[in-house]
Amino acid sequence: MEYSVIIIGGGAAGMMASATIGRGALLLEKNSRLGVKVGITGNGRCNITNDCDVEGLIEKTLRNPYFLYSAFYAFPPSDVIALFNDLGVATKVEVGGKVFPVSDKSSDVIDALSRHIREQGAELRLNSDVTCITKDDDGVFCVELSDGKVFRANKVILATGGLSYPNTGSTGAGFKFARGFGHTVAATQPTLAPLVCTEPWIESLMGVSLSRVELTARGFRGVGDVIFTHYGISGPLAITASAYIGGGKITLNLAPDLDLLAEFNKNTNRDIKNTLGSILTKAIIPVILQLAGIPADKKVNSITKEERTRLITQIKGLTLTVAGNRGYKEAVITAGGVCVDEIDPSTMQSKLVEGLYFAGEMIDVHALTGGYNLQIAFSTGYLAGLSTKL
Repeated sequence: MEYSVIIIGGGAAGMMASATIGRGALLLEKNSRLGVKVGITGNGRCNITNDCDVEGLIEKTLRNPYFLYSAFYAFPPSDVIALFNDLGVATKVEVGGKVFPVSDKSSDVIDALSRHIREQGAELRLNSDVTCITKDDDGVFCVELSDGKVFRANKVILATGGLSYPNTGSTGAGFKFARGFGHTVAATQPTLAPLVCTEPWIESLMGVSLSRVELTARGFRGVGDVIFTHYGISGPLAITASAYIGGGKITLNLAPDLDLLAEFNKNTNRDIKNTLGSILTKAIIPVILQLAGIPADKKVNSITKEERTRLITQIKGLTLTVAGNRGYKEAVITAGGVCVDEIDPSTMQSKLVEGLYFAGEMIDVHALTGGYNLQIAFSTGYLAGLSTKL
């Protein structure tokens, strides 16, 4: 069976590419449904993009940002929002410019894209695991499935994703296909993942959530929300920090906006544990006092200067030792991928193999959390799809 374009991978990039091409395109997805990974983004709410301009996207892209200029301008956030609104998915903008469907349901985003693909005339085949891609002497690509079926096309778009969340089907197969055509794949690693910490008291704080804490590490400083887990810390701030740090010491300022000495002076006759109750989440107070070496029932006016210094140090600079992150199984994205020097940024076509295109996470680009990585997928998928029609 022959098609004009075969798209391999039914994630965000592949779905957008397929809908952009329409008639003559075949989308092959190994899972039994489209957009499995899209379905878990934003904790199932699907942070589809960020309400910013192209320069804002570039600023938040950590790896090879300038490679994405053409893709971002071809399909910027305003166009993504407009498309979903046209498809019946009303959107809303939340803190930090994060754009979500009003329904808070990622299924609405996936269903809308699925309908859009079919309405544009593209063909979809689920449960189609691609095992081999070759190109014959006539310049035609032959795509073979695990069940032995073979499809042919003049052009192929690889949009198979990276290695993150392997339970969604992201196995890195696209990297193997890319190498088979002579492409270089930059070393991959999980990023934007919860941090693993070695302090023995961490587990006692499992489930404790802290708002507006400041996290500082070598090369990183940020303010946001953190959640303690049995293995370390998660939450938006920890996940963002993981893009900058691989290990070592970090510090948490649990009360960056408070003058602690003033708080102590206002409560000189109270037990220290009760005074801290107006400053910190209750569950973390015993840990802070233990680390500072101060009895919980000691009166504030009885605390020595040295004890007060130790206490302020723990509150303003709680030290954690990061051993790494939670790996691909919990990483938002995969860092690394097909080298951008071998891809034409104006078309997403391979510079090595005519008719071969790339889109989405398998390219060596990634950004911070906040809708930016899905925007990369949508923009590169759109540009790759559009380029195959030229």
